[in-house]
Amino acid sequence: MDRREFVREGMERCGVGMLALAGGALSTRIPRPAPRRLERIGLELYSVRDAMRRDPERTLAAVRAMGYADVELLWTFGNFGRTPTQMRDALANAGLRASSAHISPAAILVGWERSLEIARLLGHETLVVPSFTVDTDRSLDDWKEWGEKFNRAGEVARRAGIWLAMHNEPGHQRLLEGRVPIEVFAESTDPALVRLQLDIGNMVMGGGDPNAFLARYGSRCWSFHLKDVAPDRSRDTELGKGTVDITRFLAAVPDIGDKRFFVEQEGAADSLASARQDFAYLDKLQF
Repeated sequence: MDRREFVREGMERCGVGMLALAGGALSTRIPRPAPRRLERIGLELYSVRDAMRRDPERTLAAVRAMGYADVELLWTFGNFGRTPTQMRDALANAGLRASSAHISPAAILVGWERSLEIARLLGHETLVVPSFTVDTDRSLDDWKEWGEKFNRAGEVARRAGIWLAMHNEPGHQRLLEGRVPIEVFAESTDPALVRLQLDIGNMVMGGGDPNAFLARYGSRCWSFHLKDVAPDRSRDTELGKGTVDITRFLAAVPDIGDKRFFVEQEGAADSLASARQDFAYLDKLQF
């Protein structure tokens, strides 16, 4: 080997070594993303409806003591016998925020402006229609017509600083004229006026895939019901005890810090005990 070849070989070896060192340095400098957790956890009050009927104030205090920061009210239950002002005061006394409420679909047709005034009084960001009447099972045209009504009502709501949203039930996955009704509704509404509340357990019970729905309509979903489902899909169960991969789902939610999440377990034998277990599960969950 002559001198020129010796120098070239030495430089090549040195270069490989430096690259290896640089690669090692880079690999140690790139931090792994820290695991995320939900910053605020809410409870849909339908989960503890019997306790709310007996004593709303005491139940709200118990919900706050569990660790929940938010609740979702039920105007469809008449706010459990409390006037809007009484409910506002009860929430304040308990240290809870009611960022949304479920309302009847008729509310957007009659007295909508008055409903929006009540929403502002209660501090709501969103009013959510949980379902329609069974008449919508007849035709996709009914879903499209409701979409038009939501667009008109949503425009009025946006002027008042409130969002109008639609929630999915298991039956909304049942094919109608070869289409999934809740998807037709989403396509019939204006994203600038109407949002979606995705109930992941209801979608699974209906035979749908909440992750696939999120991938397609995630920009429309700003509120979520977190619900686990028994293996036979006949009922819900405590979070972490069913078949829904909640960790995977939460990891896929875009702009998660801006979204609202509510536990909803509809069929618990002891609703307050289950709500406590559900909060404990989510409070520890990293994704």
